[in-house]
Amino acid sequence: MKRITIPTLLALVLLSVSGFAQEPTSFTNCAAAFLGSKMIVNDYSPEGTSQLDASATCILSVCQVTLNPGNAIPGEKTPFMIAIRDGNSKTLWMYATASFREIEISKVLAKCKKGDYIVLLTRDEQWALPHNEILVN
Repeated sequence: MKRITIPTLLALVLLSVSGFAQEPTSFTNCAAAFLGSKMIVNDYSPEGTSQLDASATCILSVCQVTLNPGNAIPGEKTPFMIAIRDGNSKTLWMYATASFREIEISKVLAKCKKGDYIVLLTRDEQWALPHNEILVN
């Protein structure tokens, strides 16, 4: 039976631990909020804004997107959480502690009033969601 020496064992441990110590790359993939199959933000750029009518209906989701000039193609749905920012006090509160892949927007809007913001939070730091605040009109 062959024995492993202490220096060999130490080298193996250091090599295996170094793989865990590497920093994950944050926000390297794009995501956007969708109502049905339509992206909510009016322009997927730093100038883009997201707004919804208080009477909107459809399924809200956050999807991975592939950006093409002037167009974002939705991909797989990614988990997200929802908070609401009160328009008057600016207080941010959790809509639910659960994660969603999709939710009927009317359920969320029932807890909102005009001037509030629906705030979407990704569950994985690889997804950049730059237009995560949606103004309720």
